[in-house]
Amino acid sequence: MVAGRLRRRATFQEAVLIRDPDGMLIQGWEDRFTRWCHIHYLRGSETVMQARLVSKSPVILTVRASTETRAVTSEWRAVIAGVIFDLKEDPRPGEDGAVFEMLAEA
Repeated sequence: MVAGRLRRRATFQEAVLIRDPDGMLIQGWEDRFTRWCHIHYLRGSETVMQARLVSKSPVILTVRASTETRAVTSEWRAVIAGVIFDLKEDPRPGEDGAVFEMLAEA
């Protein structure tokens, strides 16, 4: 992955439990870090076409490998230009080992 293809800023968020003013636990999201990423929109397969019928866009997010990106799990999400991408799998190393790729859905 050439560094020039990492053109978008992704803020990775982790789910956290917080207490509202009434003392009830609610789920919220907390920013953990922001990284440059590449978005590859998937197209063509039957699964992708089904996802589009319910207004979802499956993508592959690519980020540089680091200690922070190694901590990401499928329970996190990424926010890119105001669009929320739910991560569907834990990051997996790219072919060169310098990046992580993860399936996500907008």
